[in-house]
Amino acid sequence: MQTERIRQLLLGSFHAAVAAANPALILPPHLPAPPRGRTLVLGGGKAAASMAAAVEAHWPADAPLSGLVVTRYQHSLPTRHIEVSRIEVIEASHPLPDGRGEAAALRMLDLAGQLGADDLMLVLISGGGSSLLAAPVAGVTLKALRQVTKALLHAGAGIQDINTVRKHLTRLSGGRLAQAAQGARGLSLIISDVVGDDPTHIASGPCVPDPTTCGDALALLQRFQITLPAGVRQHLERCASSIQPDTPKPGDACFERMENRIIARARDSLAAATAYFEQQGIPAVLLSDAVSGDAQTVARQHAALVHAMTRRTPLALVSGGETTVALRPQHGRGGRNSEYLLALALALRDLPAAAIACDTDGIDGSEDNAGALITPDSLKRAAEMDVDPEILLARHDSHAFFAALGDLVVTGPTRTNVNDYRALLIGI
Repeated sequence: MQTERIRQLLLGSFHAAVAAANPALILPPHLPAPPRGRTLVLGGGKAAASMAAAVEAHWPADAPLSGLVVTRYQHSLPTRHIEVSRIEVIEASHPLPDGRGEAAALRMLDLAGQLGADDLMLVLISGGGSSLLAAPVAGVTLKALRQVTKALLHAGAGIQDINTVRKHLTRLSGGRLAQAAQGARGLSLIISDVVGDDPTHIASGPCVPDPTTCGDALALLQRFQITLPAGVRQHLERCASSIQPDTPKPGDACFERMENRIIARARDSLAAATAYFEQQGIPAVLLSDAVSGDAQTVARQHAALVHAMTRRTPLALVSGGETTVALRPQHGRGGRNSEYLLALALALRDLPAAAIACDTDGIDGSEDNAGALITPDSLKRAAEMDVDPEILLARHDSHAFFAALGDLVVTGPTRTNVNDYRALLIGI
């Protein structure tokens, strides 16, 4: 199979996966009828602006609607083609929080507290919301919150662990947005970016009962050997000792009129990708939508699977989930998807295989690319350019490898997020 044909197949499958999670298509069927009172839209995440646009496009013009959502820098878009939008969109920082996100989260808590029994709080949640809606609890500074978050990211902590900590250090997460609404009716529409689709971990569950405790957060921080700022340690210890309240738990009255509904998940997007391959005449197998663990380890596992298979005709192996990378103090550039691919290329060696790995939000880690792709001749081309893949992998500098080969996948923000996408083409 020609290299250009391989590239188009891989890229086409990724675009099919992203399109299946487009808020403009998936959100409108879930919108409720307008309430007797007013509707307040709140939310945050990488898909927040596109979700808000879908609400505005389908909400009755004569029904009261207002709101505020926060998305990542460069992820906003006009929510209506008119001068004044009914839902305000603010941009803030991700993956480390900043003052804009903090201020927006505090405004949301205030707005939610003004709702009455006849009003509706419509919450739009997607991946990235934990950072974008991070207003620290009393006694914890934004600087300290950033420090702890950065340390967990560099330690290779999974998103569930990171969010267990953040739920106990921020004012809006861990069910506290629902708590602030004081019993008003609430509906949270959620685009899942976490393995297992547990709403308590998506954007740290602002409208979901929190089964974890401050003691759990302390144990996780100890396991990852994170040095804690004094304010963080004091808050968590006081909370764990019941000196100050923890997050609202299952059974709390604040959730009686609150519904949390997942409207998009990785499995749906992976199914769309497998359908794309089959439409192109290539059989496809969905391996898993819940792949996790170290990116290099996962790559070697996938390569071992390919080595064990004897295929003389093309087959696509599709998977999703979220891997992690534990960074050394001195490291290069690259996200978890490009690191996975570079390790995969080395493990596959000369096998007739190709692969793509991208984040469906269009950003691999904190880079400007969604991910990258490899073809059967990737290592050969690298050698001809005097690019050493093993040295670059050891430096966590996968971005340099794929930039040199011209094999970065650059889409810009997709304004949705259902986790990572991977496809392996074998027998080509």
